Amino acid sequence: MLASIVVADMNEVDVGSRQSDWDKIAEENDFAELVKQAITDTLIVGDGAFKLSIDTNLSQYPIIEFYPGDRVEIIRERGRVKEVVFKTVYTVKNQEYILLETYGKGYITYMLTRDNKECDISTVPELAGLRPVTWEDKSFMMAIPIMFYKSAKFKGRGKSIYDSKIDEFDALDEAWSQWMDALRKNRTKEYIPENMLPRNPYTGKVLKPNAFDNAYISTEASMKEGQTNKIDLVQGNIPHESYLATYITALDLCLQGIMSPSTLGIDVKKLDNAEAQREKEKATLYSRNNIVGQLQKVLPKLVDIVFKAMDTFHKTPIKDTDIDVTFGEYANPSFCLLYTSPSPRDMRRSR
Repeated sequence: MLASIVVADMNEVDVGSRQSDWDKIAEENDFAELVKQAITDTLIVGDGAFKLSIDTNLSQYPIIEFYPGDRVEIIRERGRVKEVVFKTVYTVKNQEYILLETYGKGYITYMLTRDNKECDISTVPELAGLRPVTWEDKSFMMAIPIMFYKSAKFKGRGKSIYDSKIDEFDALDEAWSQWMDALRKNRTKEYIPENMLPRNPYTGKVLKPNAFDNAYISTEASMKEGQTNKIDLVQGNIPHESYLATYITALDLCLQGIMSPSTLGIDVKKLDNAEAQREKEKATLYSRNNIVGQLQKVLPKLVDIVFKAMDTFHKTPIKDTDIDVTFGEYANPSFCLLYTSPSPRDMRRSR
């Protein structure tokens, strides 16, 4: 949902005189969907990186891919990104190989490994033609890391949005499981005296109950004087209010600091006025602003590297490109007022 909110507010990327080229690149790479997937994976895993590659068999333009943090290793030197290593798994004859693509400033190297040992890259047929790549301009690499929150545990890496919420989600799962378990165990039970059980008209034996619609519990027929045999339906009481309160509390703890329940379509107190609901939406606004702030730093660099890679491939002089990536203001649709312009007749009446 956070990714959808951010991407929906993203305006078209403005690249000035090279707009037509960027429009074709964005269309071929489905740029909006790529950014959405990158936001989702980064929030879940903690970080990731965009990778650029050129394959003329697929496209005449640079190919943009996103690798989540579990498939990326970021090598830093004095706090600066030196290299980005992308990991891709290939399977040949039921054996797994890992391709390590090391992206640095001015070069790309490839290494195929299996069980942490280097192998001949031609072992994987589709990789047989890969060779190290270098270019003259050492000012850029064809990879851009991205993160929204910094990890306190792993220096230089990102933090997942769920890192501090694992216990809360476990509690939510437990509350819901307990509620559902109580519902299953408190189904209506039917007690039927033995002399009232359905029987086979030919043999007189009691028919076996159907587990789906004729389930019942057999009881002994009462022999007391004046006692009538009857079918009893018994169902226990479920403390719904207690379960609901526990569930809501656990859910609030899960979403606390991330987003408002109303953003997810979860019913909030209907007695709240518009101002109170706007206050609750601030959690979503803070999360969105943090994501937008990081994207406004990363996306212009990504677009700039796309053009530098394309110029390098075509052996044309690398030019600086003015890039502008803007986002609209966030507003919950439920807060928007529908305005209808007055008709000429109403305007004359008001005069």
